[in-house]
Amino acid sequence: MTPFVQPEDPSAADAIAGIADELSIFDDWMDRYQYIIELGRKLPPFPEDWANDSHRVPGCQSRVWMEAALRDGRVYLAGASDAAIVSGLVALLLRVYSGRTPAEIAATDPVFLKDLGLIEALSTNRGNGIAAMARKIREIAAVMPAA
Repeated sequence: MTPFVQPEDPSAADAIAGIADELSIFDDWMDRYQYIIELGRKLPPFPEDWANDSHRVPGCQSRVWMEAALRDGRVYLAGASDAAIVSGLVALLLRVYSGRTPAEIAATDPVFLKDLGLIEALSTNRGNGIAAMARKIREIAAVMPAA
């Protein structure tokens, strides 16, 4: 089984809309947090030998690791964290960005995290961390060769 997240949705915009619909089912943030934690538990297993400093995402309070691979002009992402809620946030980001072209990743502003209410609902450190993860994904895509 590949550690890279395969896209469930046809586009990043569809993924964001799907996440918004799923989060809207829950009346309060405690239920949303539980849902996000469950998403993290469903991430593909991240290879242990990638859980090192060269894969670490700077700017996160928890430890977060990511890896990317370019296949057929698309960037596939793998990720993990040592914190349950952060693993869920990694899963949300990978649902939006993994399996997309570098151009689609560049065109998908992480402002959707604010629009979904995630930034405000998280502690300042977690909000800064998810912003750092989104920045890292966009930096990775920016250095990938265009198809």
